[in-house]
Amino acid sequence: MKQHIGSIALVVADYDEAIAWYTRALGFSLVEDTPQGGDKRWVVVAPPGAQETRLLLAKATTPEQRARVGDQAGGRVFLLLHTDDFWRDYRRMQEHDVVFCEQPREEVYGTVVVFQDLYGNRWDLLQLTS
Repeated sequence: MKQHIGSIALVVADYDEAIAWYTRALGFSLVEDTPQGGDKRWVVVAPPGAQETRLLLAKATTPEQRARVGDQAGGRVFLLLHTDDFWRDYRRMQEHDVVFCEQPREEVYGTVVVFQDLYGNRWDLLQLTS
């Protein structure tokens, strides 16, 4: 048996601003942007070189969903972006005004820094020690 997580739904306030931020600030690729009728779209972005897991950008449409935009994990780190070159990606993100919650640090498992996406969800940028 083989399984993998294909997409993770991330609740966003606006499709276009989310696409712009993820493709510009993080260098993600826009994999799909398909109208679904009305104001609904199927929008998928992925990190460069990603083979499996992608982000489904899901526009908040109810008051409950809008309340979760930017706080999907109650203030904890929500997603971990693994990289093969921490300092390259960290510098690129700095150039695109990504908000960092701390200074980069070396841990036994690798180099890591916590950052926020455009809505305030917390992420780790992480290069694992090989």
